[in-house]
Amino acid sequence: MISCKSVRCWFAFLICAFGSLECTAASAQADVVRARYSVSLVGLHIGEAQATGLLQPDGYKIDLNAQLSGLAAMVSRLQMALVSSGSIHRGTVQPASYVTTSANSYETRTVRMALHSGAVTAVDISPPFQDMEGRVPVTEALKRNILDPTSALIMAVPPGQPLVGPTACDRRIPVYDGFTRFDISLSYSGTRTVAVPGYSGPVSVCSARYTPVAGHKRDSRSTQFMAANREIEVWLAPVEHAHVVVPFRISLRTLAGIAVVDAIEFKVEPGDVTATTH
Repeated sequence: MISCKSVRCWFAFLICAFGSLECTAASAQADVVRARYSVSLVGLHIGEAQATGLLQPDGYKIDLNAQLSGLAAMVSRLQMALVSSGSIHRGTVQPASYVTTSANSYETRTVRMALHSGAVTAVDISPPFQDMEGRVPVTEALKRNILDPTSALIMAVPPGQPLVGPTACDRRIPVYDGFTRFDISLSYSGTRTVAVPGYSGPVSVCSARYTPVAGHKRDSRSTQFMAANREIEVWLAPVEHAHVVVPFRISLRTLAGIAVVDAIEFKVEPGDVTATTH
């Protein structure tokens, strides 16, 4: 049976484990990445996710929407919408704003976060989380040099390096979602060839590890499980012009079984460089 808690935890990890954005675009052309994903748990289709990223020479905007469907929607009507925007300075992302709204059958919660130069300047959570006792404190130092979850959608590859191979994978991603602070570490394990509408070609296969840093409960079963989890894999597809890679597939073992998010459509299109990103 699919539990509401397992599904919520998996969606949260899926959104936050997508990578880091450090764009190196040098021309005036903008790239728009549009991806649609199918979500399954223990082989059952349980939802869909859609991501759109506008990458400009000096800024970005990323939208991500996910929702449960079918049997899972009967258990929990979970929907999530996330938006991040910011500037790109010397090849490094500088998030400016992050907003996410999640809703299930019982409540709706919105998290708003403002950032400057990689540091969090303000967080508002409405309604606030009540279960705070026993959590590892998130210090001000841990809120610096971080990415919010949706600014963590696209990963840069160093100039001159191939978009498929070890340089696509090997990295550590510091993430803060307004409540918890954690790291995602990726390491290269191989390549695959894929074909979906919009893209046909190679992808890099990365092994992933989740490391809790703060905001979690030390005795949390789900946190301990994810920290010890060695069955997490991310496939990254290349985006040539911006010289970045983005998630094509994510699979991981959860307390409820194997969960998979798989691209069923993946397109890169020229965008409007005059569009507002922040």
